[in-house]
Amino acid sequence: MRTPLIRLAALVLCTLALGACASLSDPATASRGLEPAKPAPPAPPTAATAVLRAPPSYPGGKTTATAPTGPAPSTLIRADGAGNPYTDLMDRIRAGFQLEDEDRTAIDNQTLWNARNPAYLDRVFGRAALYMHYIVEEIDKRGMPMELALLPVVESAFEPFAYSSARASGLWQFIPGTGNRFGLPQTWWYDGRRDVVESTRAALDYLQYLHDEFQGDWLLAIAGYNCGEGCVGRAVRNNLAAGKPITFWDLKLPAETRAYVPKLLAMKRVVRDTTLLGLEFSTIPNDAYFTRVDIEHQIDLKLAAELAGVTTDELFELNPAFHRWATPPQGPHSLLLPIDSAELFRQNLAQFTPDELMRVTHHIVAPGETLAGLAARYNTTDMTLRMLNGLAGNALIPGADLRVPNGSTELPAKVLRAAARVDGPAPAIRSASSTTAPTRRARPQVHVVRRGESYWSIAQRNNIDVNTLMRLNGKRPGQTIVPGERLVVGNGASSGGRNNRAGRNNPVESGSVQRVTHTVRSGDTLSSIARRYGVTAGQIAAWNDIKVSGVLRPGQKLAIRTRRS
Repeated sequence: MRTPLIRLAALVLCTLALGACASLSDPATASRGLEPAKPAPPAPPTAATAVLRAPPSYPGGKTTATAPTGPAPSTLIRADGAGNPYTDLMDRIRAGFQLEDEDRTAIDNQTLWNARNPAYLDRVFGRAALYMHYIVEEIDKRGMPMELALLPVVESAFEPFAYSSARASGLWQFIPGTGNRFGLPQTWWYDGRRDVVESTRAALDYLQYLHDEFQGDWLLAIAGYNCGEGCVGRAVRNNLAAGKPITFWDLKLPAETRAYVPKLLAMKRVVRDTTLLGLEFSTIPNDAYFTRVDIEHQIDLKLAAELAGVTTDELFELNPAFHRWATPPQGPHSLLLPIDSAELFRQNLAQFTPDELMRVTHHIVAPGETLAGLAARYNTTDMTLRMLNGLAGNALIPGADLRVPNGSTELPAKVLRAAARVDGPAPAIRSASSTTAPTRRARPQVHVVRRGESYWSIAQRNNIDVNTLMRLNGKRPGQTIVPGERLVVGNGASSGGRNNRAGRNNPVESGSVQRVTHTVRSGDTLSSIARRYGVTAGQIAAWNDIKVSGVLRPGQKLAIRTRRS
């Protein structure tokens, strides 16, 4: 992905032309109290500078042409086989503009503010490059004005985790009620308002509804998107009763909404009149950046990133609707991935069982055990165990099989903040009458790694499962250990790995084992080798300190642990 580089060039001349103005006010205040930082506004303008016109070098609203300023379509190379003539997405956006320009001071002021803040535009369009092509495609399919592709600039600055004081969330800034109305569920696991695909569908559905509601007037529809159709409807009825015009510019609307539409029209000018404003956008390819990949089951999102060959941060940028360490049990069972990572992900995904995809272990509930006690034991939370196992309350039944997170559940800061909004304030410290007994927790048992040892040999020596050993030490398949390293091998309690059902089919915990060396042949995969020996791909990866997603080479030697027959 190429991040747009925006440079301020000729605007210095414009600034000199405005030397008589003492200061500029910043009309680009956040329309909904967004948390993402925006440039701090200067002091309010004095009476002498309250009216700001565009400099002579920029005609502003006096320019009525809406054609793109880039090359004519006939001179551009076709980007794909679908008949789309644009290689640069910005040219495609310019060509799709439909809204009439207006000679309005509010638009002039906002346009100049944008032009004088190229660093802000650089950040915004840098983020937009991930999502813009998809949004443009959806707008194109519906025949809607391409100005709407710029609406997330005004709403969220294209920050998918943006959150406002009105509890609006996502690229398109849906509040909870409107999100539910347009099919965007909000659960402990997932917030559809941040789903790139679903929120775009909902936003365009809402805008089309508003357009139809206000007799085809797009400016009223956009105003309604900001303050609600009821707000605009009342203003229209009031003007009709008073015999006044009912255009956006004539209605009595909240100050935020009166500024909202000019912000969008100003952003249109920035894109349309880039050269006149002394700005320069680098090319955003007119090609899809991501694709949807079905996964059928829940999946640990850190594992998903590993299987796709992307970072966790990159995965959450495309899938910001998920605010836990894994996808929801009830779905959606799909992920957005960069197109060039999708096939690798599908190949790696096929090698995992559902439990391996979630990096969970199994715990059989013993009499007297509590959810709080198990949460402390497995370094997780009561709510996590409840949600992971679909429990309605905290009561446990002896003999019940509980799924427990077996890997790191750490998340990027943005995701943690999103989850915290769902969880609410942190719970108070448990009272002394709690059924847990933290003072009885023993000191962790530590093993010092010696030369030649592996995860498997250390796990066997200490009578625990390899996966448990790696979880206790925050290790992943493929991470190596070095002599002298200290590994936690137990918590000092007698439980060890005895209640961990992950080892039920694990040779380490199912009686005597024998070591076998497998020589990789052409066409072998970890999955096929695992099936041959009755083990899992994850176990082979752990025994050999390799990545599950790594490439096997013919002739490579793999250590396999199988049950002695």
